[in-house]
Amino acid sequence: MLLHATQLVLGGTFLYFGAEWLVKGSAGLALAFGLRPLVVGLTVVAYGTSAPELTVSLAAVLEGRGAIALGNAVGSNIANLGLILGLTAIISPPRVEGGLIWREIPFLVGTAAVVPLLLLDGTMSRLEGALLCAASVGYSVWVIRSARGGAAAGAPSPRPSPDERVALEAARETEADAERAGAPAVTGKPRLALITLVGLALLVFGGKVFVDGAVGVALGVGMSERLVGLTIVAVGTSLPELATSMIAALRGHSAIAVGNVVGSNIFNVLIILGGAALVRPLAGSPDAMAVDLITLGALTAFAAIAMRTERILRRAEGAALLAMYAAFLVALVLAG
Repeated sequence: MLLHATQLVLGGTFLYFGAEWLVKGSAGLALAFGLRPLVVGLTVVAYGTSAPELTVSLAAVLEGRGAIALGNAVGSNIANLGLILGLTAIISPPRVEGGLIWREIPFLVGTAAVVPLLLLDGTMSRLEGALLCAASVGYSVWVIRSARGGAAAGAPSPRPSPDERVALEAARETEADAERAGAPAVTGKPRLALITLVGLALLVFGGKVFVDGAVGVALGVGMSERLVGLTIVAVGTSLPELATSMIAALRGHSAIAVGNVVGSNIFNVLIILGGAALVRPLAGSPDAMAVDLITLGALTAFAAIAMRTERILRRAEGAALLAMYAAFLVALVLAG
């Protein structure tokens, strides 16, 4: 048991630093090559912070541990909304950007709803996984074009739009967070490329070690792989989002944390579940996952309504999200 617990800690550490190095290097490279900050924020940063979930889910499914991959994606989305968004609102109630309300929130609700629909027959097939991955590409393209107001790619913008200013702040803040979290403060394309590659290698290695440790712990204490995926793995792979969101909230940039959580939840369904199912079909019974899916739906609906109605997430609403997450954990323990 001690060996497996050590693997969990080491794997989580590698995942954490790997994600920070990957985000630092890839975001720095994108900006160095002249990509607009909005494109960086909506693609590189969004995909980068979901890298641990993707790495762990792919490692799990390649080892035939599909329950961990499925539990990881669903559990991470629940933790993002209940734990991370709840804590963010309690620390510093965030104002929600108008673009987020009409662009991302409908997709947030849609991706939460599509999970139980795809599992109605008990399996998420390769075809369904491919469709989710294709949807992620289409979503990214649509979001970038919508945020830029239909401007041509690369067209000069003498006066940045509100979305552009928020994205620039998010990109810079994310790079700064990565440096504070342990990523080297380097500049120059060759060094940034090296940091990106090292981060990717740490993610791959950390994902393998983390899954091995999670499986060992599950077998050692009698937990199911689904339960481990929903709790230990989900929280462990959400560390980059948790760290980024907490630092952003403490520094008065809680709006960045909201975008981080919403974007991460969308990509967790489209990329993580889609990619895992594309590699190997995922088995999951809606009846066995009733608590998980109901919690995900309830948290998503509550957060979406709270953000759309007043355009601010208040401390009371953050406390409610956190309480719902705690109730979910209690329900998992009681259900065994």
